[in-house]
Amino acid sequence: VQLQASGGGLVQAGGSLRLSCEISTRTFSSYAMGWFRQAPEKERALVSGISRSGGKTYYADSVKGRFTISRDNVKNTMYLHMNSLKPEDTAVYYCAARNSAYSGSYYVDEDEYDYWGQGTLVTVSS
Repeated sequence: VQLQASGGGLVQAGGSLRLSCEISTRTFSSYAMGWFRQAPEKERALVSGISRSGGKTYYADSVKGRFTISRDNVKNTMYLHMNSLKPEDTAVYYCAARNSAYSGSYYVDEDEYDYWGQGTLVTVSS
C-alpha cells in the first residue's frame, strides 16, 4: 500500500489550500485515514482523522472550524481543505492509513497507523 500526498505550497495568511492523499489499494474503504503535521523542531501531531465510511471525523483544537477532512472512496483519495491559514500552520503534512475493522472509528495516535505518505510542505507567510 502506497500513499501519495500532494497539494502543499506557499500561501499567504488567510488563504486556502487543499491537500490530497491518494492511496494505492483496491480496498480504500477498509482504511481509516489521518492527516498529521510536523513543524520545524516540533513533534509530529495529528491534525485530523476520518473513519472508513467518512461518517466520523476528528480535528485538533488548533484547526477546528478552519480545516475539513473528507474522502472519496471511489477515487481512493482523502482530502484536507484548509481555510483561514495561519503562519503557525506551516509544517510538513503527512497522510496516514490504518486498515480498520470498525467502520465508525478514527485513530489519533500515530502508532496506530500502518502506512504513511511522503509528506507535502505547507508554508504560510504572514
